[in-house]
Parts: sequence; C-alpha cells; structure tokens
Amino acid sequence: MAPTLDIEIQNRTQSNQVFAYITGQALDHGNHVCFIQADGKTPYYPDSPSQICSPVPQDCAIRLGAPGTSTTVTIPQLAGGRIWFSIDKELTFLLNPGPAIVEPSISNGSDPNINILWDFCEFTFANNQIYANISYVDFVSLSVALTLIPVDGAPQRVLGLKTDGFDHICAGLEDQSLVDANDWHKLVFESNGKKLRCLSPNNAIIMNGGNLFKGYYDPYVNEVWEKYRRHHLTIDTQAQWSQLKAKVSNDKLEFPAIGSFTKPSTGDIFSCSTGPFASNVGALGPLTARISAGLNRSTLHNNHVHPNDEKVSDYYKHPITNHYARLIHEANQDGRGYAFPYDDVSGGKDVDQSGFVNGNPKAFIVAIG
Repeated sequence: MAPTLDIEIQNRTQSNQVFAYITGQALDHGNHVCFIQADGKTPYYPDSPSQICSPVPQDCAIRLGAPGTSTTVTIPQLAGGRIWFSIDKELTFLLNPGPAIVEPSISNGSDPNINILWDFCEFTFANNQIYANISYVDFVSLSVALTLIPVDGAPQRVLGLKTDGFDHICAGLEDQSLVDANDWHKLVFESNGKKLRCLSPNNAIIMNGGNLFKGYYDPYVNEVWEKYRRHHLTIDTQAQWSQLKAKVSNDKLEFPAIGSFTKPSTGDIFSCSTGPFASNVGALGPLTARISAGLNRSTLHNNHVHPNDEKVSDYYKHPITNHYARLIHEANQDGRGYAFPYDDVSGGKDVDQSGFVNGNPKAFIVAIG
C-alpha cells in the first residue's frame, strides 16, 4: 500500500472561518495534479478541462475548527505540495487543459483571490521523508509555523511571525528614512482599508509593470565591481567545483574557464533568475545562488570568500539592500523564512535562514496564525 502522512493543522487565528487547501503532484498517480477534498483525506485527480480557467468541480475547501482546535488531514506522496490557508473567505482555484491548476495570484490584479487574506507553506512528501518550508519569496501575510517530530532525532521547528510581525514589516517598508522610500512602501497591498500582504520586490515590480526600483541597486553593484577590479572574489560553490576565483575584466565578473557575469540590474537581483542569473548550467548554478544572495544581503563587497566568511549579523547592513528580506527576518520569532529565492545559501556556521524542516516524520504539525 502506498504510504500516506497524517498532518495536524492547528487554527491559531481568531477566526472561525479558516479554510485549508492541499495541492501537489501525486507521485503514486503518475505525477498527476492532485487536490485533497473537503473531508481532508480523499485525493482528487481532476480531468483535463476543454477550456482554460474552468471551475474545479469538487469541493476542496477543508474547513478548520474554531480557534485553538486542530484538524487532521491525510495526504498521499506529493511533490511540489502546498498547504494553502484563507481567512473568512474561500479561495478560488481553477483548471487549465493538461490538467494544470491555476493557483491564487498576488501579482494579477484581476485574480479572484486578490482581495482575500491568504497564505501557504510548501512541502514534498516522498519515500517516507518530508521536506517543508515557509516561504516569503512572493509575499508575506499570515504566520505559518511548522513542527516536525522525526522518527529519529530532536523535534524541528520553524516558529513563524511574531505577534506583531506583519505590522513591523509594514511599518518598516513605510519608514520614510528608507532609501527610495516611495517604492518600498508600494510593497504594502491594501484592500478596503485593510493591509492584506506585503509583496516581495520582485512581485511588486511585476504588479507595477516593471516601473519600481529602477536603478536602485546600481550604486552598490558599482561598488562591488570596483572592488573586484582590484581584488579577487572567491566563491565557494560548496559542490564539486569547490572554490572559484573571479575578477572584473571588461566590466564583467570573469570566472576563468567557467563563465562570466555582467552587471545585474535591480530586477535581476530581486528575481535571482534574469539577466546574468538566467543560466544555471554547471558551476553557474551555485555561482548564481551565492552571488545573488550576496547582493540581496549586501555582503558581496565585504568578504573575501563567499559565503564562508559571512555572518548573519552582517546581512542587510549596507543602506542599499533588500529591505523586504531584512524586515522579514526581523519579524520572525526565530529569524527564519525564505525571503528571496536563494535565502538558503549559508556559510554553514550560523543558523539557517530559510526556515525548513526535513526528515522521516513521526508527526508533522502546521499552525496558521
């Protein structure tokens, strides 16, 4: 019999109307897209619809109990899984031919969920192992906390936002002392006078037609490039390529026999996947991860071997930095949670920043609120 996993979902909000949804690719069903139905245990494998944006014909809204109660759900083996939460209103999922799930969006102003308070965590459950993380790569809104009690070893926890964490982030983004303050405050999304979420810079740029943060990182990138015209930059790939050295030549950061990086734009830095960061072939993958992490954290200019020489206490100290990521980490109880795509890059000495749990689960608990 294919393995399943029971997940305890705790309602720590103050609402009696909290809905959970579970989606993923079913590993024991040919990687077919999968929902868990409203009973919290029955998988639903939708057929391919004839038209885009077709309704989901099954009820997949798992209704959580009152504040302080727990609901147990059961999942099959799922890759690319998400547990979604919404407060006071149900979310709308749609289907495209394939089938493919049309998920709620925070960067599409016409999305049916745009004015609903919602969030999610991510997981993969395969071969009796679970990997799960909280993610702020797209936005921050609700507090999601994870507890994994593994078959062997100590419990692992990701604590989620402080009680006033979301308010702290909003206040920080609206602080007029920030460089380019007008654009930072545009990350805060309001509906009917209520602040629902803060968008990541990358998603705010998308939602505003590419017109935010133009040139914001340029002075810092120039500072980095100027330093490494004179000195070598060493990146530890923490993989088969070991440590690689680079120097700026012809205005490119050149890694001999490997490749080079042109100066990234602000959008490239926030996305970590465009411009010079578009290729992940071979050693360029770990190089992209470590260079874009150093730029988001504004540490690339002040250490000789990245990321080995970096300390978490040195992150985001330069005035030109990813203030969204800085505020995210300040607002979390344990300082953890993916704030940009390569927030898992680490020198290995400090607490991991990315906010994940991983292991063979004896019990797995997800708390919302």
